[in-house]
Amino acid sequence: MQSALSPAGIQASRILDLWHLTLAVCCVVFAAILLACLIAMIRAPRANRATPADLSFVNRPQPRVRFWVACATALSTMLLFGLVLADVLTDRALSRLPVDDALHIEMTGYQWWWQARYMPDGDAPGFTLANELHVPVGRPVVVSLKAADVIHTFWVPNLHGKKDMIPGRDATIEFRADKADVYRGQCAEFCGYEHALMAFQVIADPPVQYETWAARQRQASVAPSDDIAMRGRDVFMSQDCARCHTVRGTDAQGAIGPDLTHVASRQFIAAGTLANNRGNLAGWIVDPRTLKPGTVMPPTRLPPADLQALLTWMETLK
Repeated sequence: MQSALSPAGIQASRILDLWHLTLAVCCVVFAAILLACLIAMIRAPRANRATPADLSFVNRPQPRVRFWVACATALSTMLLFGLVLADVLTDRALSRLPVDDALHIEMTGYQWWWQARYMPDGDAPGFTLANELHVPVGRPVVVSLKAADVIHTFWVPNLHGKKDMIPGRDATIEFRADKADVYRGQCAEFCGYEHALMAFQVIADPPVQYETWAARQRQASVAPSDDIAMRGRDVFMSQDCARCHTVRGTDAQGAIGPDLTHVASRQFIAAGTLANNRGNLAGWIVDPRTLKPGTVMPPTRLPPADLQALLTWMETLK
């Protein structure tokens, strides 16, 4: 779901209220302008080509017209100031979300994917994943925003407004999901060739379900138990994969690309571009630039047997 008209949190609801007020005011003003134009057309004197031009009104005082123009100007000014006041009040309301016992996440935008680093939560250690956020329903979330290369914008319209991510300048955004659901987020600032394919998901889970998910994410990858998966792990470690990606529980400690420790548990790959299934994963490994032109990940040409073994091992990373 991705819609600012279906709020799932208190802040998105306040933004929607401001939108409804602005829309109502603009509709009333537009209708009044149309009505004034209609009245002017009805009352305008009729003429034809033979009728001489009447320029007497140019120098003739028109107190009635001046009065209505002044009234319209004053009313427009009052409405504009009213909208500014509503905007300020909404902004103040957005900043008053209680953040006691908040979940803290650091979100970094790259061209063109997202890294989410969960901070330690009480005695529980943190962990890292990519292109996906899980948050507990009813608990405030504080997201620290960073940009690794160019300007990006964090936007989950069901939960909050937009917040720019500027290189060298940290920012934060706070929200609370009040409904369990899956919400689509995206970069809302043009950031290069694949800007349109830079999405992520926010999965709002009931608290117990979230804790189960988080406990699983904190664990390292499970060692393969069959020969094919073991061969796939060896293929991963022998290629450039291990130099670009991290898989906790192995010697792969790369920091250029997304953390793949639990990649098989994610619904999408390539920042929301492709459903996470065996076929798409194979195509992405072999030649990612045909699926997402401009991506920095290089093609990885493998013998068919090695590719299938690698896919088998990656499917165990849940």
